[in-house]
Amino acid sequence: MQFTAWMAHVQGRVEAALARFLPSGEIAPRRLHQAMRYAVLGGGKRVRPLLAFAAGELTGADPARLDVVACAVECIHSYSLVHDDLPCMDDDVLRRGKPTCHVEYDEATALLVGDSLQSLAFQLLAEHRLADDASMQLEMVKVLAAASGSRGMAGGQAIDLASVGQSLSLPELEHMHVHKTGALIRAAVTLGARCGRALSEEQLRDLERYAKCVGLAFQVVDDVLDQEGSTATLGKTAGKDAAHNKPTYVSLLGGARARAFAEELRIEAQSALRSLGTASRRLAELADFVVLRQF
Repeated sequence: MQFTAWMAHVQGRVEAALARFLPSGEIAPRRLHQAMRYAVLGGGKRVRPLLAFAAGELTGADPARLDVVACAVECIHSYSLVHDDLPCMDDDVLRRGKPTCHVEYDEATALLVGDSLQSLAFQLLAEHRLADDASMQLEMVKVLAAASGSRGMAGGQAIDLASVGQSLSLPELEHMHVHKTGALIRAAVTLGARCGRALSEEQLRDLERYAKCVGLAFQVVDDVLDQEGSTATLGKTAGKDAAHNKPTYVSLLGGARARAFAEELRIEAQSALRSLGTASRRLAELADFVVLRQF
């Protein structure tokens, strides 16, 4: 299957799984459940689920298990977007080409949507069998929790908020995004891989290096697109980083150097996959997609 066809297949599969796992909008409390579905369904590139499926393909994982971990990670990601868009954070009005959750509903509902999506992610990991060894499944829950919390995504967001108007060095910017964006991307790869056969220590290290490079590259390209893209193509407000005086790879390096840095990360990610053989093909293609995408 060609990459674009594979990507469309996985995106469709994940969309259907999310629609199954999310509470029906007809179940009380209806407004909250409708808002949860509004925030998650019908938009987004599903990069994290794609990475989970690609890593699962590497280890021969059951696609039904991958449905669960992909949806769990996407629930965490969607909750973070809902909360990031709130007036107390980035105060944005557009996400995935439609009004943000707090605009479409209200701030209190949006807050509860994020809380509920986070809880649902861990419910999914707990109620489905994802590994043959119970201790491995418990470790998978720990991986997602660590990636989501103060030492991961939430901590990165805290650093981001504290950095508005500041001049960060490249290592400081990398530290922020290793947590804010990279942690959940690394978790998606790890969880997908752990749904299948065990990898050697060397292979796990190489997979971790790949995921770190892809996570950083994703953020670098996001910064470039925020500067160069349009609101219509991005589906979210363009230029908001500069408007909010946020430190980005573009503000630090300039657009051309930021693009070059993303390319360096893509090459390093591809290099990390060499020990993993041809079964890592989809991971390699996703590294290309992340860096070369235009939206």
